[in-house]
Amino acid sequence: MLDNKGFDLWADGYDKSVGISDEDNTYPFAGYKKILGSIYKTIMEKPNAEVLDIGFGTATLATKLYENGCVIYGQDFSARMIELASEKMPDAHLYQGDFTQGLVEPLKQKSYDFIVATYSIHHLTDEQKVLFIKELLEHLKDGGKILIGDVVFESRSELNECKEKCGDKWDTDEIYCVVDELRSEFPGLSFEKMTYCSGILKV
Repeated sequence: MLDNKGFDLWADGYDKSVGISDEDNTYPFAGYKKILGSIYKTIMEKPNAEVLDIGFGTATLATKLYENGCVIYGQDFSARMIELASEKMPDAHLYQGDFTQGLVEPLKQKSYDFIVATYSIHHLTDEQKVLFIKELLEHLKDGGKILIGDVVFESRSELNECKEKCGDKWDTDEIYCVVDELRSEFPGLSFEKMTYCSGILKV
């Protein structure tokens, strides 16, 4: 998946628990490197892309895009995450805000080539996800894409099966995307399955 145009996800800020879960192919971070690598490659096909990263966290993906010529915009709930990300990306346009309330005002004033959300949209309820994705679609340039990498299941029965297998490890605070259900709202949605519990949604 990752070649010399890819990037080393074992860099500073790559959370240890994420790495262990990914390496062991266990819920919830199975496929994490593959997902970020695939999104990175998709974005890098467009030179100097303007990218909005929703819930960028430690900015693993955003930093690599920034270092390779992308113009980065971002929104995150955590002031500390913004501080850390700003050190890595001094010219990025980063804003604090709770995306369960939608985009902050400055980010609403622009359109983007790509809007990405990696392991962040599961903080929204199913209803909030639909409303938020609809809002994001209004801020895409012609030919632009929303790329969501996360714990995702093709059907509700697959989700329930994984939940049962995980037992106490299942995070009851997180609400995962179900492709079949989202397709009723977004018929053009496509899904690239990466592991038994993760993949990339493209809208």
